[in-house]
Parts: sequence; C-alpha cells; structure tokens
Amino acid sequence: MVDTESAPRWSAAVSGLVRRVLGDGHPPTTLREDPAPERFFEYRAVNGELTVTASDAIAAAVGLHTYLREVCAVTADWDARLPLPVTEFADAPPTRRTAEVDQAYYLNFCTTGYTSPYWGWDEWEREVDWMALHGITTPLTAVGHEAVLHDAYVRMGLTDEQVRAFIGGPGYLPWHFMGNLDNFAGPTPASWIDSHLDLGRRILDRQRSLGMTPVLPGFTGHVPPELARERPGERTRTRTWQGLVTHVLDPADPLYAEIGARITRSQQELLGTDHLYAIDPFIEMVPVDADISFPGAIADATLEGLVRADPEAVWVMQTWPFSYQRSFWNDERVTAFLDAIPDERLVLLDLFGERSPQWSRFDSFGDKAWMWCALLNFGGRTDPMANLQRTLDRINAAKDTRNRPTGIGLAMEATRNNPAFFDLVIDQAWTRTEQVERDWLPGFVERRYGRGSDPALLEGWRGLLATVDAAPETPFRYPADEHGVLGRRPHYRDLADPAGLRAQVTARVWFDWPDLLRAWEQLVGAAERAPARAEGSLGRDLADVAMAVLLRVFDHRYLNLVERAAGARGQDHGAGFEKELGGLLEVIDDLESLLATRPEYHYRRWEEQALAWAEGPEDRRVLLDNARRILTVWTEPGDGELDDYASRLWSGLVGDYYRSRWELWGEGLERAAADPAGSTEASAWLDRSLLAREEAFLEHGPGRGASHPPGAQQEGGGVVTRSRELLDRYGRAEVL
Repeated sequence: MVDTESAPRWSAAVSGLVRRVLGDGHPPTTLREDPAPERFFEYRAVNGELTVTASDAIAAAVGLHTYLREVCAVTADWDARLPLPVTEFADAPPTRRTAEVDQAYYLNFCTTGYTSPYWGWDEWEREVDWMALHGITTPLTAVGHEAVLHDAYVRMGLTDEQVRAFIGGPGYLPWHFMGNLDNFAGPTPASWIDSHLDLGRRILDRQRSLGMTPVLPGFTGHVPPELARERPGERTRTRTWQGLVTHVLDPADPLYAEIGARITRSQQELLGTDHLYAIDPFIEMVPVDADISFPGAIADATLEGLVRADPEAVWVMQTWPFSYQRSFWNDERVTAFLDAIPDERLVLLDLFGERSPQWSRFDSFGDKAWMWCALLNFGGRTDPMANLQRTLDRINAAKDTRNRPTGIGLAMEATRNNPAFFDLVIDQAWTRTEQVERDWLPGFVERRYGRGSDPALLEGWRGLLATVDAAPETPFRYPADEHGVLGRRPHYRDLADPAGLRAQVTARVWFDWPDLLRAWEQLVGAAERAPARAEGSLGRDLADVAMAVLLRVFDHRYLNLVERAAGARGQDHGAGFEKELGGLLEVIDDLESLLATRPEYHYRRWEEQALAWAEGPEDRRVLLDNARRILTVWTEPGDGELDDYASRLWSGLVGDYYRSRWELWGEGLERAAADPAGSTEASAWLDRSLLAREEAFLEHGPGRGASHPPGAQQEGGGVVTRSRELLDRYGRAEVL
C-alpha cells in the first residue's frame, strides 16, 4: 500500500522489493517520503500495518529491513529462505534512524570473478534486493562491460574476432577490466556478449529504480596488442602481472584520451551512466615509468578521456596499490599522484581498512572524498576467520577523523563467507557500535536463528568471536597467510624446514583450542535440539565451524608426519608412513562428507551455472575451462603463479581434486624422506604427477564422483548427523 497523498516516486520499486521479500500476501505496508536534509528512515507499526517514512528509496529499504530484524527477528541475509516467514506485523512505536555516512559501497571487480561470474537474473535480482535492504547506495556494476569494450574497439577498426580474443574468457573478465590480462582463456563467446549486455541493463535498471548510483568500469590504459603494434617508439609499453603480459599506452599519446572517451561514450549509449567510473591503472602493477610525475600524467590522460565524453565524470579508484606495493608507493609518490587530481573528480576506496588502512597514513586523504572499505578474503577462500572487534574499532576511528569517510563499503574478493563480518561492517553505515559481543552479537544471533532460539547458539557464537573471529594482525600480512595446507599444492620443501612449518601451524591457532571445540559443541547441540533450524543458516554455520576445526587438525597431522619424515632423512623407511597418511586422508574424507550435505558447498553447481550460458561446443569448452581453471591453477598448470589462490573447500574439490593430490604426495613421501640430498628426485616426480593431475582436471573435471547434486546427502544423514559424528571424532583432538 502507498500513501496516495504523498506517494514517493520510488514507491513502485520499493513495493516490489517488499513483495519479493515477504511474499504476495504480505501484511499491509505504507511508504512515505520526507525529503529531509539528512538521510533517515522512520518505521512504526499500528494494528498490523507497517508505515515506513524515509528520505529516499534505499533509506526506506533499510527501514523495512530494520523493522524486520529488530521487531520480527528475521533477516534477509545471503542464507535466508525467501519469502521470510512474517504473516503479521507486530505493533512498534515510531523508531527513527539517521545514516552515519552518506553512501554504502559494494563489490570489488574480483567478486564478479570469484562469486558471480555465471549468475543469471534470478541470482542478480536477489543480490540487488540484498543491496537495497542493507543500504547499498553505490554498487560497482561490471556486468555488460564486455559489450562496451566490444562496441568501442570494433568502432575503432578491430574485428569481432580480435576484440573477443582480447577480452578473453568470461570467467576472467574482472581482471581484464582492471588491465591485468588479455587474450587469456578465451575467446569470449559472441552469445555471451549479447546476453550479458541484456543482463547488465536489467541489473542497472533495477539498481537505478531503487535509487542506487552504480559505478561502471572505465579505461585503464590497457589496449589490444593490435593497437599497441601500431604505435611508434615508446607510445606503448608492456607490463607483467603474475606472468601475464599486457600492453599499455603512454599517457602522452593522444590515443589514450581518445580511447577513454570512446569507451565512455559506448558505455553511455549501451548502459547509461551515473557519472562514476571505476578505474584502477596500477592494480598490483607499478607504473611502467618510475618518474614521480608519471602517475600524474596517467591521471591527466584518464580524466581528459572521461570528461571529454562526460563533463560530470568522477573517477572512483581503489587505494590497494598504496598498501600492496608500498615499497614503490611511498608517501611522496602517493601525495604527488593524488595532488594531480582535482578533489571533485576523485573518490578513493580505502580497500583494506580492517587491516591496512591508508586514510590514517595520508591524513584522511586531505579534502578528497573517500570510503572506508573492508576486504577480508582473497579469492573467496572458505576457511572462516576474521577479527570483528578490531574491524569495528577501525571503522569508528575512521568516523572520528577530520575528513570523515563519505561511505562504508564491502569490497571483498568474494561473498557468501563469514556472514557475521559482512553484516557487522555494513550495519555501521546506519549505526555506531562500540562492542561487538555486548552491543551487536546477541541481535545477530537472534535474527539469524529466530527469536527464542536456544541460548547455546549465542554461547557458541561468543566462542567463535573469541577464536576464529579474533585473528591477530601478526605474523600474518594478508588473510591468505592464515589459511592452512589442505587446499594448497603439496610439496616436499617442508621436510627441509620442519621448524618453519611448525611456526606456521602454531600461528594459525592463535586462540585457546578448547574454546573452539566448545563453540562447536554448543552449535551442534542446539541443532540436535531443533533440527529444523539446520535446514537454513544454522546448517551453513555448522559446516563452517567444522571446517575451522578440521583444517587445523589437518595442519597438525601434516606437521607430525613431516617432522617424522624429516627426522629420519636418508634412512630406508619401508612402509612406515601408511598409518599417518591414512589419518591425513581421513580428515579430507570427513570434510568432504560434511560439505556434501550443504548445497551451497557443491562444486558441481559452479560448473552447472557456467554451462547454462553455453550455446555450442566451443562455448562449452571455454566456460568449463574457465570454471575449473580459476579455482585450481588460475593461470597455467605448473607455472606456480596463482595455484590454489581461490582454494575453495567445496564438495567435489575436497574429495576429488585435493584428495588426489595428497595421495600423490603420500606416494612419494618415502622417497623424499630417504633422499638426504634434499628430495630433488622425489620433488621432480611429484611436480610431474601434480601437473598431470591438474591438466586432467581442466580437461575432465572431478573424476571420482565425489560431487553431489544440490540437495543430495551421503549415507549417514544430513549436516546435523554428520556434525555430531565429526564432533565425536575430533572434539577431543589435540593441536598445538
């Protein structure tokens, strides 16, 4: 229902959101608009009718969701089943909130490669609804940009085949858009370009109807090799990222601004514009010229191209290079670069705010607009860990600085992991929380599992907050350093340095181990007392906490085996490692059996989503290759560049791909331990064997039949039964 006397211009869009979240027969809802000077919402419910008054559509969506969370104890998070089970609205007094920041940013280029590369409209519609309900005003929207590049470069004289080869495989588009690679794992199917232009338009139409201001990709200076070959002398340079070579124009070349303008115009024609352009010309690649003024020249050429096509253009740029390659981006270089860009033309995303904030290094970036963003995970690794309280403290410190952030953002490389972290961060766009355990965690647990849920669930989460969600900053540089060995490419190098391995394994248990086991026990016990809850988010959480335990058990067993083998180097061992190897593989098999009970952890779904876009045998080949490659070798088998970067613990990968590699490692361990010269012969054999396994996986996918279709369960029951069995088996396990 809409108040006809003051019907908001966005009422139809938000009413549609209400129907999708609560169902067609939802209780009566009235939407009102009050264009106040500050962003706000107010909800109240009287006699079963909910009224939400708000300054804008996103504020209204947040108001609706806040009422559902606080009054109805339900939430439309990633794990929720829609429509939510709300059949009537309980009375609630007027409750008003004002936004803490003006904007909420969402997504990272990488998210489109690690989480959503193969999504269709059904997935994107729900994701855009999630954005609205969580207050996202400024999403990065890259779907359809491949059609923009195709249009621009064909107009510039390249053939369709040349452009599709340049763009490369659909599973790698985000890295192409950032300028990291070209002509890789492709070509992009022609049907993909057409279908994703339509999909991108649909996503943008929905985002804009809900009042969002999408950020679209822009030109990074990265050009097709055919254009590079036409430029004389030093007009183009090559650069390398993870062994992959790309070509970039010199900013002094007039073609730089010309291409930037052409791409911007094509984008305006095909997808429209909201005047925000995501451009990251230095992502993990230092400038090709070390002169301190060179990045400023890049800035001038970038802005010239943008403004030539869009006089209102604003550049949105990640600060990741300043953290990732700090040895190059010293204070003087960063300051010179930022000073070259007018304040009104730039928005900075402080991408790794929870661990390596740059705003505090550069005095809140002077007077430039910036957003505090959380990164958390690399590649979408599923090993659950974070530091919730430290993250909250750093958000609050940013809010208290002189030049406050204009927004709070989620810029993770993948979603669908560690829901508590992401909920906590995005909540801070509309509230200020001081203590996670006291002020936030009880509400999170109540709405995740429902009002009146078992008190053991809150106690279990308190245990998680004190263990896996309290990760220290040292000795870890990045979250990737915190993850264990199960998903990594096996090798025998640890035999030469077992003390170093022990230090790594020890560091990964920074908490009191019994505390994690107690948290697991509390969650499992609560699930046994109310099994229906495990069909939803509790089942997901059971899998996550079991994963946290079993991965550390695997680390511990691997360490013991390596220390035993290293302690007897040069001896003839006979068949002395079978028992320990069996124990190692047992952990893999147990983890596989648990993951198979949860459809969100099925590898097969990933391939099925990719294949849904195939229109012929060649499309099928490219899409399957991309889906398999990025989760395993990433680039090429055997090159050692990004092996297992995504390291997904999914049913079908764990029980097949990872298990087969550890079997090979075990086969060669006896030779490696018997070789006093450093395991060179055994290592060479292992590398050849792993290379063959990796190539076979790229060609054929899982070969053991360990992956189960969604909804399938192995013998022994579902996630609750398997969790109890594993708790009984590992709940008294000793680790370092």
